[in-house]
Amino acid sequence: MKYIQVKFTAEPDSQDVRDIIAALAGEVGFDSFTDESDGLVGYCQEDLFNEETLSETIQHLPIPDVKVSFTVNQAEDKNWNEEWEKTGFDPIIIDNRCAIVCKNMEQEAISKYPQLANIPMKIVIDAQQAFGTGTHETTQMIVSLLLSQDLKGKRVLDCGCGTGILGIVAAKCGAKDIVSYDIDEWSVRNAEHNAKLNDIELDVLEGDKRVLSHVSGVFDVILANINRNIILDDIDEFVSVMTTNSKIILSGFYEQDAEAILHKANELGLKESQRLLNHDWCCLLLERA
Repeated sequence: MKYIQVKFTAEPDSQDVRDIIAALAGEVGFDSFTDESDGLVGYCQEDLFNEETLSETIQHLPIPDVKVSFTVNQAEDKNWNEEWEKTGFDPIIIDNRCAIVCKNMEQEAISKYPQLANIPMKIVIDAQQAFGTGTHETTQMIVSLLLSQDLKGKRVLDCGCGTGILGIVAAKCGAKDIVSYDIDEWSVRNAEHNAKLNDIELDVLEGDKRVLSHVSGVFDVILANINRNIILDDIDEFVSVMTTNSKIILSGFYEQDAEAILHKANELGLKESQRLLNHDWCCLLLERA
């Protein structure tokens, strides 16, 4: 699968500005980002990229007096996230109950962070060009909500699974059957790989919401850590595989986008039962009204 690489430069630059650029770009197909000293680099599947649409979207940056420009290049057909993978990430500890550890740094982390010994759930992630290491606020919020749910014996659907981390956490929490899907073939392979690393069984499918037409049965918990526009387009399909007591956990968007999502959710008979916020990122727990 070929990717387009876009370098975003903001003046003045800040992490908040970069986060908003990433959120806006995510709404038009971008699925991965890396920070560099002089700008933000985003990656979009070639068949989803539209430069005119991106330009129009970036013009709506909700921060006054910030100028954003970008340059477009064809990403090399290789592991463009290779350097990040080698560097890895420090352990992420969520609610003192779950630790997400980078496979490349697993032994180092155990010696460097003695507190890991007291964390009951440990997830090892070997990220290979896939979103969802646990470093992002949206992933952390969904994991936090999963840890508070009774998932024993439940059937879980993970939409846009990335590294597979959410399905792995759900399985560690007692879920009996986890179906995941992602449009990115690299993510599918990586999710399968990470499931094996954690001795977890995941049924990982390649595709978008249309894969659900080939999945039998319904789900007790549905997870989606994806951008606002995809959630708005796909939530009808999520509801179609719910039971009366099913729950949906959504993230991947800013709190300012929650109103539009909740408006659509309410039309489909869903209500908000819990909300988490982290640096303006939002996570919603929805149930049947």
